[in-house]
Amino acid sequence: MAELTGRELLSEWRQVMESVISSAAAAAGRSELPRELLRASQRQLELLQEIVDSERRLQGNVAEALLGPAQAVFDLLQESSAMLARQAETMDTAGRALQDTAALIRQQAEMMEKIVSILRQPTDIALAAAKGGRKKKGV
Repeated sequence: MAELTGRELLSEWRQVMESVISSAAAAAGRSELPRELLRASQRQLELLQEIVDSERRLQGNVAEALLGPAQAVFDLLQESSAMLARQAETMDTAGRALQDTAALIRQQAEMMEKIVSILRQPTDIALAAAKGGRKKKGV
């Protein structure tokens, strides 16, 4: 036979008690005994329901106490994962910024070479003239 849940036990007990009450009422012929028995039985049902509710709360508290630390670890792992994703995004942004900076420095170097070449032309011409009209090799 399968083990009954708290609700099933309560329902079965309630049926038995109602049967007892109806039997007592039939036997007593509507005297005060069935009313007193009914009140006592109803109070027993209320108390039994309180016990079942209390047991459920206790089970919930035990489950929370047992599983709470695991839930906290999962929360921390989830936060760590989100933080790593933000760090990766930041690194991507920094990498793009470094590439942009390198391209800009390359352009500046090319501009400097052109400026030097342009500025050198008059001095090359002046030197060639000073040496008697001979041009510098490679120019």
